[in-house]
Amino acid sequence: MGSQGHPGPPGNGGPGEGEGGEARKLQEGRVARGKRRKGKGKAGAGKGGRGSGAEGKPGLQKAKETAGLGAEAGARAGPGEEGEGGGSVEEGARGFVRGDEGSAGEGKEARGRGDGKKAEWRVRPGRREDARPGRAQGRGSQAWGCIAGAGAAGVAMAAAAEEEEEEEEEEEAAAREPAGRPAAGPALLPLPEELLLLICSYLDMRALGRLAQVCRWLRRFTSCDLLWRRIARASLNSGFTRLGTDLMASVPVKERVKVSQNWRLGRCREGILLKWRCSQMPWMQLEGDSLYISQANFILAYQFRPDGASLNRRPLGVFAGHDEDVCHFVLANSHIISAGGDGKIGVHKIHSTFTVKYSAHEQEVNCVDCRGGIIVSGSRDRTAKVWPLASGRLGQCLHTIQTEDRVWSIAISPVLGGQLMTHLGSDFPPGAGVLDVMYESPSTLLSCGYDTYVRYWDLRASVRKCVMEWEEPHDSTLYCLQTDGNHLLATGSSYYGVVRLWDRRQRACLHAFPLTSTPLSSPVYCLRFTTKHLYAALSYNLHVLDFQSP
Repeated sequence: MGSQGHPGPPGNGGPGEGEGGEARKLQEGRVARGKRRKGKGKAGAGKGGRGSGAEGKPGLQKAKETAGLGAEAGARAGPGEEGEGGGSVEEGARGFVRGDEGSAGEGKEARGRGDGKKAEWRVRPGRREDARPGRAQGRGSQAWGCIAGAGAAGVAMAAAAEEEEEEEEEEEAAAREPAGRPAAGPALLPLPEELLLLICSYLDMRALGRLAQVCRWLRRFTSCDLLWRRIARASLNSGFTRLGTDLMASVPVKERVKVSQNWRLGRCREGILLKWRCSQMPWMQLEGDSLYISQANFILAYQFRPDGASLNRRPLGVFAGHDEDVCHFVLANSHIISAGGDGKIGVHKIHSTFTVKYSAHEQEVNCVDCRGGIIVSGSRDRTAKVWPLASGRLGQCLHTIQTEDRVWSIAISPVLGGQLMTHLGSDFPPGAGVLDVMYESPSTLLSCGYDTYVRYWDLRASVRKCVMEWEEPHDSTLYCLQTDGNHLLATGSSYYGVVRLWDRRQRACLHAFPLTSTPLSSPVYCLRFTTKHLYAALSYNLHVLDFQSP
């Protein structure tokens, strides 16, 4: 759109030469309307005598049409036809200013020259060849003539259209990229995931951590449980047994490995969960998010808060039935089976008020265990007895086993039945009693006691000699032990409430945590741990060691 005048001399170019004052008024009115509407196009002219005014409409389609008209005019002009639009933009701009000396609107034409230079600047640094008209064909003067013929406003709008098309093409290309994986990056990224998994499986924990810092995609990729499983099995208390069984499949393996480093380095935060006014000999068990602990002749159930390092003070349930202190208890088949100092065994239903107690031994019952519907109890009266758990047969003794000494601890093999052994080990000094014993597998078990040793037994090798042993450095009696089924071993000693952590691949103690001072010296009667916390029951309080948030 524009008004075309009569052709003039090569030096006189600009709007308003054909129609005189009417053309100028029309042009000025269009410029004013364009300013009010915040349009971009104003006017443009070449070196030749033809002058055209581009109407300042912001529409993208109108700009493309204007650019096409200018390209046709430049093509007709050719390299040597200066009167028809040949020459450069600089020359056309100078002619535009000189040719307007006899017309009004000198300031507008100067601004038009500035717009022309801006348009030239916008076109030249284009990233694509088709964004620079004419130059791709090697005809410089004809190309710049096309720009001048199209006008500064048309070129600006055409350049804006080209940039918008480029952005759309880039967005489409990005949309075609595979989801998640970057288009460019390290040489590892183009590899198939199976091959990348194989390569990363040879990396250690430090190398995997550094690889995760390269980009977001590699961070997600290196968080795969398959890459961390090998590292977790070699770590302390990561939730994997020696046979590779995952005991905590719901927790990401990488997070467990991070917490495992705190166990290895002994970094933890100590706290107290419960306190008692008088001295106790507590025993405890963990089940899910609940803690069961004995206090005098009661068993109380508490619920952990989400952090695992604190308890809801109000107990979920209280289980009673013994006339004297509860010495030991276990959880099995939604029941609590307790052994009391009154020589009785109590059977409590966890989710109801059902409680049955019956006389089992002539003296206090020191220990009890239950598996597969069978209860086994051990007493100070030097006997161990077998009882059924079935409700119709409670209190009926199935077998009585005579021993040579008091029975302090007892454990049922994971595989029921098997061979009865009267002695486990030999050549022990007098008083080397076993205070705690636990099966790790059907053929392996751990024991500790008065002789200050932790012993690891493999029944397939020998029942007379242990496979490995760890000695308490301060010759303290070991009251209890706990294992993660793999490399970590925790023990509780009789003096100053010391909890020790052991790496079973080493002989020496890994870390020691004294939980009491001299005035309140107490044994650690029982301890339990998860992958994040360790709980230790002493005479006056229940301690927690938080390894998740040290």
